[in-house]
Formats: sequence, structure tokens, C-alpha cells
Amino acid sequence: MAKTKYVYYFGDGDAEGDESMRLILGGKGANLAQMAKKPLSLPVPSGFTISIDVCQEYYKLGRKYPETLAAEVAKNLAKLEKSMGKKLGDEKDPLLVSVRSGAAESMPGMMDTILNLGLNDKSVIGLATKTNNPRFAWDAYRRFIQMFGNVAMGVDHDKFEAIIEEVKEKAGVKEDTELTTENLQEIVAKYKAMYKKEKGKDFPQDPQEQMWGAIGAVFGSWMNERAIIYRKLNNIDERVIKGTAVTVMAMVFGNMGETSGTGVAFSRDPSTGENKFMAEYLINAQGEDVVAGIRTPMDISALEKQQPKIFEEITKIRNRLEKHYRDMQDMEFTVQEGKLYMLQCRSGKRTGAAAIKMAVDMVAEKMITKETAISRVKPDQIDSLLHPTFNKAELAKGIKIATGLNASPGAACGQIVFTAAEAEKWAKDGKKVLLVRKETSPDDIAGMVAAEGILTATGGRTSHAAVVARGMNTPCVCGCGDVKFLDAKTISINGKKYSEGAFLSIDGSTGIVYEGKIATEPAKLGKDLETFLGWCDEVRNGSVRKIGKSTIKGFGVRANGDQPIDAENAFAFGAEGIGLCRTEHMFFDPAKLPYFQAMIGSETKEMREVALKHILPLQQKDFVGIFKAMKGQPVIIRFLDPPLHEFTPKTDADLNKVVDVLKKQGSKVDASALKAIFNSLHEFNPMMGHRGCRLAITYPEIFMMQTEAVALAAIECQKAGVKVQPNIMIPIVGEPNELATIRKECEEVIARVQKEKGVKTSINIGTMIEIPRAAILSDQIVQSADFYSFGTNDLTQMTFGYSRDDAAKFLDVYYERKILADDPFKTLDSNGVGALIKMAVEKARSVKPDFHCGICGEHGGDPASIKFCYEAGLNYVSCSPFRVPVARLAAAQAVIASKAAAAKAPAKKAAPAKKAAAKPAAKAPAKKPAAKAPAKKAPAKKPAAKAPAKKAPAKKTTKK
Repeated sequence: MAKTKYVYYFGDGDAEGDESMRLILGGKGANLAQMAKKPLSLPVPSGFTISIDVCQEYYKLGRKYPETLAAEVAKNLAKLEKSMGKKLGDEKDPLLVSVRSGAAESMPGMMDTILNLGLNDKSVIGLATKTNNPRFAWDAYRRFIQMFGNVAMGVDHDKFEAIIEEVKEKAGVKEDTELTTENLQEIVAKYKAMYKKEKGKDFPQDPQEQMWGAIGAVFGSWMNERAIIYRKLNNIDERVIKGTAVTVMAMVFGNMGETSGTGVAFSRDPSTGENKFMAEYLINAQGEDVVAGIRTPMDISALEKQQPKIFEEITKIRNRLEKHYRDMQDMEFTVQEGKLYMLQCRSGKRTGAAAIKMAVDMVAEKMITKETAISRVKPDQIDSLLHPTFNKAELAKGIKIATGLNASPGAACGQIVFTAAEAEKWAKDGKKVLLVRKETSPDDIAGMVAAEGILTATGGRTSHAAVVARGMNTPCVCGCGDVKFLDAKTISINGKKYSEGAFLSIDGSTGIVYEGKIATEPAKLGKDLETFLGWCDEVRNGSVRKIGKSTIKGFGVRANGDQPIDAENAFAFGAEGIGLCRTEHMFFDPAKLPYFQAMIGSETKEMREVALKHILPLQQKDFVGIFKAMKGQPVIIRFLDPPLHEFTPKTDADLNKVVDVLKKQGSKVDASALKAIFNSLHEFNPMMGHRGCRLAITYPEIFMMQTEAVALAAIECQKAGVKVQPNIMIPIVGEPNELATIRKECEEVIARVQKEKGVKTSINIGTMIEIPRAAILSDQIVQSADFYSFGTNDLTQMTFGYSRDDAAKFLDVYYERKILADDPFKTLDSNGVGALIKMAVEKARSVKPDFHCGICGEHGGDPASIKFCYEAGLNYVSCSPFRVPVARLAAAQAVIASKAAAAKAPAKKAAPAKKAAAKPAAKAPAKKPAAKAPAKKAPAKKPAAKAPAKKAPAKKTTKK
């Protein structure tokens, strides 16, 4: 068996790798190889890259290397020494190398690099003599000791800095560049003494020991805390990006005098996306000085005046690299005594605004296609454009006091209040408030609407606070366990007390909580974003999927919205309908709530109907507003879902309001009796209790009132010339007879209203699949349904057996121990929940091939979940209004990815299989009578009989 290749050489105008090998060589190694070879043939110092495979083996073997690695490294090091005409550790003319990290996806600054490796007490003197520049040599040596000591050996960085500061103060200088050779020699001596004190041994003098120590440090940095956090924050999937490569590369020096320097450049502005060269340059410096901000660099335009030839060369390279990679490039370069070297290039990190501008501009420049532009922009970059942000200058001064879960993006600042009522009151007085709660409940909705942002001590990203906040585009940080409630007016955060009225600021995009006021800025949207999203819509709506007997045209994006303002926002963001209108939120309207509570407290059907009559016109008005806002687009209205106890009065004053309503309706109930009725509604497990369709079975008048309101609203709109597409959705169905029974009652109401008004209206009736049993019985439930919408919040809870509000207590440990890769309430579980969805869709379409299916859970706005929905054959996804632009992009990306995967799939070799099956099939004359059935024409069946997997006799027998 062939030996695994672990090391790849580049240099001397050629390379063993190229840009296609990112998953093996990492981004840095792959791009260095590509720059070194034709057609680019750029000035790249020679070197070699140790593959990502070694990183995986390193951790599998308990931080040890594969047996063959040492020999491969030695072979490539010899090749490097020959290329450079120097030897590692040579006392007279030493080869010095850098040891750098490089994962397949760029992680700037998250992993470790060591420069100037190969220097020791003897070779530093040889370097000084060879270059005739003692200051440069001793500066390089002190840098190497500091970097190796800190990165490879774990000596505190501050201990090195303290020595530099001590020597600078003693010498009476402020800048590192002012240090003399003697000063640097003193620093080296002090460094080595401190190193020996810290580590109990001398600083290593053997270059081989140094090199392997540095290689181990770089591989080790893959699992350092900052790298792990960065991967989590940037959704870097460790199942795909499996480690870092290590590149060992000949050093070139920017700190050899006034004709040397180092720079970092971007081929376009990474903040704005503007097509202008943005670069910074430092004379007489090494790369770390620019990246670490040790010195303030000058704009690249200064280089044009000082070294015009270098400026011209780097400008040409900038253009060549961008043309080659067809993307904005982030480049690092060094000038050594008037000669330019390229040390790195990669696709540059950019802001959301820059990503959109670059995508649109590059399509206009015919550099990339629309499909490439769509694939290149990350959904998170779109999301960042839709929410307020903190002013950068003010944020830099902010004091971080805690971190929770980034539940709803955006920045918010306000005075803290602890109840929804206070939030409403303070907001009416013109104050900006931040609602701080242990957790929120549905009756907090008015206070949540009034608040600038929401901070909770408990709950996850799909808790009530998170879901509602995202729907309203309100910044929210959930599950901030450092928030402790001391009393009704005071909290403490990490031991510091904050009373009602104190100012806090939260960043829902990062989960960080800040003390005091931080100014915010509104999101800025432009024409480029509209153009870009228009391309996304072209791709989505033009897609065609053939799945089984079904042909699904297009892939829609709808929004979840409960009020007319939600529908208006959704339409403005490009939603193609309302995929979920939760009517329970309408009942918290102060005009409706006392009557709904009176309905709950009524003990007879007649009394309940009296209370519901007061709500009917108000509910009708809500639906009219939503229908008008959606301008003829489909609207799915989910009938009442939560258990009734969620609507009961919480205070005696509210209880007395309900008593008054009931007395006006002729009831003789008193407050104590009514309170007893409300208390009896308490349930031990309300999520699986008396809710949804179960309410409709026991109290049919609730859903009948809602059906009448929908029908009346539809007819009112039709009369006004407004097109409508109303859809009624029955929640929590788990038994086919539930939906059949409720559908019949709804149809009777619709028929009555049409007869009374003399107008016909078309209203579809479907169900929400959120119980595993419903997915299993989908082929039976579909008989009474016009559509399905998958409620994946509850479907996930019931499939996993996790409470989404409590799962945050243990899920972090599940991620750390690799039991789960993703939060199942954020990204759809394709193996379990996804299997149920696929089963339900397949069973439904086996009965009705054109059956319409969508998703309306929180997963409808998650890009990975949207990709699954496309592959599963759903017609649309539905998410919160402010996630609609993200979903439009993610849906288009799903279409493009599906086409790319189909194009890569190997062609099926059907011919040999057909020949093998043809003879036996032809010998079966007994099968001919079955073809006489009028519904089955023999000619259509004959080709199918040739496929070995489908035997004609079995097919025909089962259908008799």
C-alpha cells in the first residue's frame, strides 16, 4: 500500500500542491503553492507545508506524530536548504524559517506563528557578520526568544514585555526601533535568564529542537481557547474543517533597514467594499509589528513616494491575484533590501456591507457570475445589515460585565426595568428601556414591544423571549446566568448591584452585556442589497425539483407574523406570504383579553359564545389588516394553540375586570369562584396538555369563531378589490380523526358565512405537523388536509424529549463532549426530526402528488435548516420578518448547492443492468393478464419491468 504523503514542497517556481488542496494544505499552504507555480509565478520564499492530516493524527495519537513524518520533514528541509543556499543552524550563514498555521478556512490571529527560528547564541553572531547588520541580527534573536518562549513554551508574554520596557526606560527611549545593538543584547540576556527561571532549563540552542517545538505549538494552537471560541462564533464546522496545516518557510526580513519593510494589503476596502487598494506598510519592521499593532503603519500611498518600483510591483500583483482568484484578496508581503516577497494571500474577511457591494460590483465587472456572487455572501453578513449596531468609537470605551446567548441580533441601550408593566409605563413617558427578566411569558408581550432590548437570566435561543424578540427585530440576550435578582427593584451582575433605572447596553449579535450607555446607529440598507436579493429570488423561483412522483417548482420564503405591522415588515423584506400567523398573540390585546378570559371562565357553551361575539369583529379586523398588507400573497392562520391557563388573569385587579364582563353577560359568578375555575386549568405538563386541536374538540366554539372571522375578513377584502389567499391551520394534530372532525365544522361555518354574505371565498384548511405520530400517520391525515406546515420547535421537543427552555442547562456539555454537533433548536436535526419530516412529505405526496408542504418553526430562518428543507422537497420556509432577507439568500444557496452536487454525481451506468434484467422479464407471459386493468396500460409498465429492483409481479399483485 502506498505511503501517506504528509509534506508538500513549494518554491523555485514550482509546487507540489495548488489552490484546490485547501482541505489538505490549509488556505495558507494551498495559496502559497499556487502563487509559487505557474501561471502566477510570484516571488514566494521557498518552504514546505505539513498537511492537515498530520494535525488529525497528532490528536488521535495523544499529541504524537505519524512514524513517517520526521523523515519527510528532513527530506523537504534539505530541499529548502539547497534552494536557499543556507543550512538551518549554520553558525556562519544560518537559514532562518518561520513556522505558521493555516486552516482550510481563514482564522486570522486565532492560531500561532513563530518567526526567525534557527537562531541561537552562535548563529546570531554569524547572521550579524553575514549581513553586516548586528542590530538587525540581535533584534531578530530577541523576537525569536519572545515568540518561541511564549507560543511554544507557555512563558507569559507580559514577562517579556516588562523586560523590554525596563531596558527602554533605562536607555531613555520610547520606540523599539530606537534600541541599539547593545540594548538588544541586554534584552536577549535578560530574556534567557527569565526563561531559565520560568522553565528550569536553558533556552534551546538546537535548531531541530526549536523547529519541532514550534511545529507542535502550531498544531497545539488548533485547540487553544481563542481558536475554539472563534470557530463557534463563526460557525466553522469541525467535521469539515478538521485542523490546521503547518507551513515552514524561509524567512525574509523587513527589519534590515530603511529599504526594508512589511505590509498587509487588501485588494478592495474590506469595510465598504469599494474597489480601491487598501494597504498599510511599516519601514524597518517585521509582520508581527503590523498585525499586533505594535507600531502605527503608514498608508500604502507613502510607499509610492519612497519606493515607487516596489509600489508598482505590489499594485500589479494585487490586480493579478484578484483576477486569478476572482475575489478580494488579503495579502501579506515583505520587502527585504529593495526586493519584494509575497508571504500570504487569502480571500479577505469583510463586513456585510462590503460583501454585498463586492458581489454586485464583481458581477458588473464580469469577474464572477450571479451564482458565484450568491454563494460567496454569508447569511450572517446579510443579517448584520438588518439590525442597529453600536457606534464603533463608543463601543471601544464600553465596559463588558457579562455574556449570555446571542438570541436576537442588534444593539440596544436603555434604563433597566423588571416588569412588562413598568416597561410600558416608562416607554410611554418617552424613556428608552431595557426589559430585564428572569424569563418572559406570553403576557409580557406589551412590555417586550415597548422595550429597546430584552435581557433574561434563563432560557435559550428558542425560549419565548428569543422567539418573540426575533419576530419583532428586538435585540435580545438570553440565558445570562450572571444576572441575579436580589429583589423587585435590584439585580446584581457578577457581584455588582444595578437598580431599576440604571443604564445597560446589550449586543444581541454577540451576547455581550455592557455597563452604561453606548450609542447605537440604525442599519443602513442600499440598492446593492436589493439588487443582490433580486438575484437570489431569480434562482429560488426558477428552481425545479423532481422527487418521486412530485415536481416542485420554486422554493418560497414566507414570514411568521401575528399583527398587520408584522405583515407590512415581512412584505417590505420580500416575503412571499405569511407562513404562520399565531392568533394567540392577538388575544393579549387589551381590547380582547378580558372577553377571552371571560370565555375561559364561562361554564356553559352559550356564555362562551356570548364572550366570543365581542372578540369576533376585533379578530376580523386583525385578519383584514394582514390580508391587505400581504397584497394577495398566501396567509396561513394558526388557530389558538397554547393551553388556556396562559391567558388567565395574574392580578386581582385583572380578575375583577373579568368578573365585570361576565356580570354584564348575565353571569352570577363572583371573584373567588372565578379564581377557582382559573386555578383548575393548571396543568403539570402544559406542552402536551389541553391545547391546540384538543381545545377545538372540547370547545368547538373557539375555532368556529376564528373560522368565521377569517371568512368575514376574506369576503370584506374581496369586496374592496383586495386579492386574498387565506389558509386555516389546525395545530397539534396527532390523530387523523381530530383534523377530519375540526375540518368538517370549519367548512360548515365557511359555507354559512358565504351564504349570509352572498359571496364565495376559497379557504384552504391544513395542519401543523409537530407530533411524531402525525408524521407517521401522514398518509391518513393528508386525506383531510390541503397543506402541511412543520412546526419544528415542538416537533424537535417531542422527538428529542428535550424542553427547549430547559435544554440550555445541559446542551453545552453535549457539544463539548461531541455528543451533539449543533443546537437542535437552532439547526434542524436532519437525522431524527428531519427523517420524520421526509417521511411525512413522502407519505402525503404518495396520496396527493402536488401536496403543499412548508416549515414555520424557528428553523425556517436557519441557513443549514433551509438547505435541508430544499433537499426534503418542501415548497417554502417561513421565518421571522427580519430574517426574510437571510432566508432568501440561504434558499438560493441551497438551490445552487443542489445543482452543484447533482453535476458532480457520477453518471449512472444503467445499460448493463438493463441487459441483465431483460431476459428474465421477457420470459414471464403469465404477467400479461394484469395489464388488462383499465387503469394500468401494459406499454407503460414494460420498461419498469426491466429494472431489477422493481419486479413486475410484486407491483401488480399488491395493487389488486
